[in-house]
Amino acid sequence: MGHRIAIVGAGAVGAYAGAHMARDGEDVTFIDPWPANVETMKAHGLKVSHIRDVPEWSTPVRALHLTELQQVAKEKPFDIAFVCMKSYDTEWATVMIAQYLAPAGFVVSLQNCMNEAAIAGVVGWGKVVGCIASSITVDLCEPGHVRRAAGKSGDAHTVFRTGEVHGRITERVREIERLVALTDSALVTSNLWGERWSKLVTNAMANGMSACTGLISKDILRNDTLRRFGARLGSEAIRVGQALGYELEDIHHIDPDVIARAGEGDAAATREYDAHRLEEVNKAGGGEHRPSMGQDMVKGRRTEIDFINGFILRQGEQIGLPTPANAALTDIVKRVERGDLKADPKHLIDLRLN
Repeated sequence: MGHRIAIVGAGAVGAYAGAHMARDGEDVTFIDPWPANVETMKAHGLKVSHIRDVPEWSTPVRALHLTELQQVAKEKPFDIAFVCMKSYDTEWATVMIAQYLAPAGFVVSLQNCMNEAAIAGVVGWGKVVGCIASSITVDLCEPGHVRRAAGKSGDAHTVFRTGEVHGRITERVREIERLVALTDSALVTSNLWGERWSKLVTNAMANGMSACTGLISKDILRNDTLRRFGARLGSEAIRVGQALGYELEDIHHIDPDVIARAGEGDAAATREYDAHRLEEVNKAGGGEHRPSMGQDMVKGRRTEIDFINGFILRQGEQIGLPTPANAALTDIVKRVERGDLKADPKHLIDLRLN
């Protein structure tokens, strides 16, 4: 206890995790670039709601505009900075917060994608910790209000996985585990990179598809062609990750090799993959959410496609593994983002790459 904590980026994940820390009495400061979000937090705190099981609640928080962060120079520095920005904003956000870190302070990447190297380029590898939020399904639905399209996962699914880049278990990752466990289930992992790539595969199978079709998760998964195109995306990503030497964890609670073989056309693996995904979406509330990149497209924001499917494409190119489905999806999402195309499922159905 007693750490000063910065949440850089009070979007969906940053606001959700940070609100739980603040409610528990942790010393948390939110720094965010969206003026309306900051003003709402200042006036009314953060509101947190869930689709089921958890009553809505609010908590007072300290929130700063980017232009107000300089006042922290007169205060005790931050011990822990959670960077929760979009991947394309990682570097400048780290440069900004680094000057307000205590000498022993460090930065936690609580983001999608693999941004630890970008953070290390600013503060050095010794000041970087990774933290994955797995299947958390949250969105910032309005200023000062974060909503989760589920209840708490608890023992059914471990949401937060935190680890050191070198894989050893340290006191500081135990502290991050304690902090994020105020939100939902958490563990310390010695396999940060395998966890990171596994989460990248999860995002690769859903985010871009939602962004370029306009569909929420359940409508994608109930369409045979789209569901199996997702398996093809995942298969390519899994094979690249395996070739790079990552020890992959379960993806959508499925053995990654089953997804890989399903995407490659193996009939038995396809049946297993289909059954699992359809069972998941047929649960109460299953698939009722819009993945984060789909949310970005609806809001007219820049997407992270270059840091998810585009990243898989580039990594595959470097080791000589083609990823045609990820390449096609990356191109289509960029065209929809530019306004050259309107979001429509036919963009993927017409590819015939499932």
